[in-house]
Amino acid sequence: MTKLIKFYQKKWQDRLNTLLNDGLISNEARKEIEKNSPNHELNNQMTENYIADFTLPEGVAFHYLVDGKEVTVPMVTEEPSVIAASNNGAKIIASAGGFTTKVDSRLMIGQVILENIDDTDKAIKQIDAQKAYLIEVANAARPSLVKRGGGARWVRVRKLADDLLSIDVAIDVQSAMGANSVNTMMEVVGDVLRTELNQNVLMSILSNYATESLVESSCSVPIYLIDSIHMDGQELAKKIVSASRVARLDPYRAVTHNKGIMNGIDAALIGSGNDWRAIEAGAHAYASRDGQYRGLTNWTIIGDNLVGTIKVPMPVGVVGGSIDIVPMVQINKKMMGIESAKELASVIASVGLAQNFAALKALVSDGIQKGHMGLQLKSLAVKVGAMNEEVGQLTELLKNEIRPDTAIATQKLKDLRRKGER
Repeated sequence: MTKLIKFYQKKWQDRLNTLLNDGLISNEARKEIEKNSPNHELNNQMTENYIADFTLPEGVAFHYLVDGKEVTVPMVTEEPSVIAASNNGAKIIASAGGFTTKVDSRLMIGQVILENIDDTDKAIKQIDAQKAYLIEVANAARPSLVKRGGGARWVRVRKLADDLLSIDVAIDVQSAMGANSVNTMMEVVGDVLRTELNQNVLMSILSNYATESLVESSCSVPIYLIDSIHMDGQELAKKIVSASRVARLDPYRAVTHNKGIMNGIDAALIGSGNDWRAIEAGAHAYASRDGQYRGLTNWTIIGDNLVGTIKVPMPVGVVGGSIDIVPMVQINKKMMGIESAKELASVIASVGLAQNFAALKALVSDGIQKGHMGLQLKSLAVKVGAMNEEVGQLTELLKNEIRPDTAIATQKLKDLRRKGER
C-alpha cells in the first residue's frame, strides 16, 4: 500500500494505475470506471482522491402546485417508489388547491464555543455588553454579503454547563446556504472574543440545526378525493390521522415515518445541489426538540377536509458551492423555475408533505408493499439481465409468483426468450 502515499497528488489515470497495480481493482473494473466517468475533469476538482463518477438516476415529479405556482421537481434517487409516490401525493393535493407555505425567517446560526470559564455569569454580562460590536465585527468579515442585504442580525449567549458557553450569531445569508460565510464570520468573532475579551475559545463554526430557517407547508384535501377501492374516504382519512398520531407518540414508528418524508426531501435536495446531509441532520434534531423523537408531519380532519402540515428546518441555497458548477444542477434549477432560496425551501418542504401523504394513504389501506412490488419486480427483472423490451413482460410474469426471487426471475426470463424464438 506504499504506492497510495500522496494519492491525492496523482493524476486521474495514475490513480487508476495505482489501484490496479495494488490489486484493489481489476482491469475490467478500470475499463468500467473509465467508460462511466465522463465528468472526471470537473469531479476531480470536487472531491479528494477522486477516482470515478458514481451516478444515481434522476427523475421528475409533476403536479406540484406550491403557493399557486406549478413546479416540476427533479429528484435524484435509486429507490423506484419514491417519485411514483411523490407524483401520486402531489396530484391529489394539487386537485384540492395545492400547498400553502410559510417562511418566517431565513437565518443561519453560527457558534463560538467558550470553555474553561471560571465565572459564567460574569462572562455572560461581559459578552452581552459587546453584542453590537460583535455584529459589526462579523459583518466586516463579509462586506459583500452585507452589500447584498445580508449579514449578522443578532447575538445571544447560552449557558451549556458551568464552564461552557455558546455565543450564537444569527446571519442572513441571502440566496446561499451560507456555510462558508457563516464559518468565516464566526472565526473572526472567535478571534475577538479570544484576543479582546480574554475568553478561551474552543471552536468557531456554523450550526446545521437551522431553527431560524423553518418552513411550514400545509394542504387541505376534501375527503371525497381520497376514496380507495377498498375503503371510503372518511374511513381512510381517519386512519391517516391515527397513523400520524402514532408517529408523534412512538419513536419506533416516527423514525420510519420521517425516513419516508426524507426520501422525497433528500431526492429533491440532491437534485438542487444542496447539502442533503446537513438538512437531514437538522430535520431529525427538530423532530426531537421537545425531548422525544416525533413525526415531522401532522394530519387532522377539519370539517370535510383532511388537513396536513409539515414544519422543518430548510436552509437551502440557490447559489454557491456545487450549485454553481455542476451542470445537472443548473439544468434542474432552470427546470424548476425557482427564483429564490425561500421558494426552493417551500417547494422541498411540500415534497416532504406529499411524500408522507402518499405513504400513509398506502400504508393504512392497501399496505405499503402493493405499491412497491411492481417497481421492485421491475428492478428484479433488470437485475437478472432482462433487456429494455423484456422488462415489462418479465415483470408481469413475476406478479403471478407468490415469492419471486432471483432464481425464479432467471428461469422466467429463459422461458420468455425460448418462447420468443419459436
